[in-house]
Amino acid sequence: MGPRPGCPYPSCSPSSFGSSFSLVASVGCLSSSSLSPSPSEPVSSELSSRATTLSMETSSSFQQLGMQQRPEPPRQQLPGYGKCSTTGGDPGKDPGKAAGCSGGSGIGKGPVPMVCSTPCGNPYAGLVSHLRASWNSGKTRPMEYRVAQLEALGRFLDDKKQEILEATELDMGKPSFEAFFSEILLCKNELNVTLNNLSHWMKDEYVDKNLVMQLDSAFIRKDPYGVVLIIAPWNYPIHLFLVPLIGAIAAGNCAIIKPSEISKNTERLVAETLSCYLDSDCFAVVTGGVPETTRLLENKFDYIFFTGSPPVGRVVMTAAAKHLTPVTLELGGKNPCYVSDTCDVTNVARRVAWGRFFNAGQTCIAPDYLLCTIEMQEKLLPALRKAIDDFYGPNPRESPDFGRIVSDKQFQRLRALLGSGRVAIGGQTDEAERYIAPTVLVDVQPLDPIMQEEIFGPILPIMIITNMDEAIDFINSRERPLAVYAFSSDDKVVNQVLERTSSGGFCGNDTLMHVTLPSLPFGGIGNSGLGTHHGKFSFDTFSHHRGCLKRGMGWECLNAPRYPPYSQQKFGVIRAMSKVRCKNDCTLL
Repeated sequence: MGPRPGCPYPSCSPSSFGSSFSLVASVGCLSSSSLSPSPSEPVSSELSSRATTLSMETSSSFQQLGMQQRPEPPRQQLPGYGKCSTTGGDPGKDPGKAAGCSGGSGIGKGPVPMVCSTPCGNPYAGLVSHLRASWNSGKTRPMEYRVAQLEALGRFLDDKKQEILEATELDMGKPSFEAFFSEILLCKNELNVTLNNLSHWMKDEYVDKNLVMQLDSAFIRKDPYGVVLIIAPWNYPIHLFLVPLIGAIAAGNCAIIKPSEISKNTERLVAETLSCYLDSDCFAVVTGGVPETTRLLENKFDYIFFTGSPPVGRVVMTAAAKHLTPVTLELGGKNPCYVSDTCDVTNVARRVAWGRFFNAGQTCIAPDYLLCTIEMQEKLLPALRKAIDDFYGPNPRESPDFGRIVSDKQFQRLRALLGSGRVAIGGQTDEAERYIAPTVLVDVQPLDPIMQEEIFGPILPIMIITNMDEAIDFINSRERPLAVYAFSSDDKVVNQVLERTSSGGFCGNDTLMHVTLPSLPFGGIGNSGLGTHHGKFSFDTFSHHRGCLKRGMGWECLNAPRYPPYSQQKFGVIRAMSKVRCKNDCTLL
């Protein structure tokens, strides 16, 4: 998509990023054709059958089958931090090696061998094996190493800020303000919180002990899992791979990053430049669509972090189950927003409109639909119309602050949803620009198509209810969402919605803002996801909490009561000695 009216980068084009090569780890075993599996290669029937149901974020990693192999970018030195080279070999000519890059941390210079140990079974087996060998060497465990890699990510954000803004503008018309806020600023906040607290998070956590073990050491060790896979979507293509990666690095893991092929300009930017900042022995980028992701998931990972839709989340979880690999699934759903009759209508309209139309509505935690009485709807409509006009002007199509839909497929899907209910505000579309105006629908029914799937676009339906109880019943009758929103001047009403519903997160009297706090866990529940991340929660997600006990070789008399032959007297001693000494005076027996 070319620059739209008001684009702050009218001259930007895909070529503006340069064409340097870095460790894009589509490495093969026997021939260059295996670098990216061709459309004729076998793809798991389960993934193939489910791929047709993809929508919204999830097509980031599972585009429909039949994609052509992407031509390899020319190799040349990348300006900026770190120095890229192809001294490790040309993957097109020598599939046993991939280009090396001296990371921005000064660690991991030189070629990276990717030789498969067996005749070509999986094109990514060599890469995974190499990263596992690096992890087994212990190099990612020292805090100094982790800090160096995290600081290198900060330099990546600083050095590539303009390229990130341009790439997201090209991919989906993302306004520069929104791109800077969501893709750069929030990521830097995560980095700062992690760097400021990493030494504390890494410390062993000592626990309460019983009488027998008072002289022993009992603690929780935060161990890295090993080699992790991060699959990111297209809607926030930097943020949604970088924030999990921060947690993975902080916890001491090696990682393979799979960015979205839908946001192709951002994918190329990440693939060509990230390894010039990170240690290429421990971190790699894999590009491609369904065939590549399918083959990638055949490998044994120690942890998988996936962001996408519930249908594809199930596919990822099925693949992980074959190796008993733990997963975090950041999915989505229809996030309800209840508006009570007692509230500041102007403020509600502005906060709802901002949350719904930010990034042209392509946000997993955006309010998906409103629940209010007919009386409140009559007040909200003019307030929403004014908020949209204040934000984007009388013609949002000309506003530099309103984005576009990421693909033709998504545009067609969203345009079809406009047939639900009646358009009260907006409704204009332009297929050539993939533009859909900020739109509000009324007279929407629960069985309408727009209420059957996550919208993931700039369309806001209003559902009429008679009171708060009916709104809560409606919310609870559906799959548990990623977020629930409630607006009311009465804090008791907000608390009622909070206490009587279940969702990944909750925000009262605002939208989206809870996700900006690294101190809060972010994640879904039920159909909207599994697991959490952000801040320390990211560190914990990528850490195995290992229970440890270290005892001395002396004081054997204390162990005598546990040895056979058993007796009632020994049982009494064991019971007394097993009492855990803690403030709550709890007992184990």
